[in-house]
Amino acid sequence: MSHMEIELEINDVERTVEASKSDSLLDVLRRNGYTGAKRGCDTGACGFCTVHVDGTPVKSCVEPVTKVRDASIETIEGLGDQDDLHPIQQAFVDNTALQCGFCIPGMIMRSTALLKGNPSPTEQEVREALSDNLCRCTGYKKIVEAVLDAAERMDGGTAVAADGGKAGDSRVATVTECSVNGNGCDCVEGDQ
Repeated sequence: MSHMEIELEINDVERTVEASKSDSLLDVLRRNGYTGAKRGCDTGACGFCTVHVDGTPVKSCVEPVTKVRDASIETIEGLGDQDDLHPIQQAFVDNTALQCGFCIPGMIMRSTALLKGNPSPTEQEVREALSDNLCRCTGYKKIVEAVLDAAERMDGGTAVAADGGKAGDSRVATVTECSVNGNGCDCVEGDQ
């Protein structure tokens, strides 16, 4: 089998990797230490292998590596690490949106693309965006909740409490500055 060298940018690092013409992107990533993308079906049906290619979610098990030559690849390893999780990764942890964990890298990569394009999705939009990614352990409820929570965190709408949950009650009404005498005093109006 003849091998060739292919230039890729993986997680913002320029890499030259060896590959054969028949290799998938997943084959090359895993062979080079990027094992976050999982091999599930090898047919593109499960989404476990989802990575971003030039910002677009791609099922790497069916993507020929020759097709992504000179592309920018982002894997789950590029989002964050144990000491500095990406807000979506942290939301998955805080919402216990994982069981066996096998599908989670693909779910997080798909969710990252969703929130980049739609920072305030509805529950239905989250479900539709994740519909190409299978999870054999859950009913998707916690995963959807995690994505919605991440959207709030990334939008600055929810503070995170020390225990990882939401800080405060999101049902508290908005407080506005006082307009008494038109000069703005130190008091506030509104339900608190």
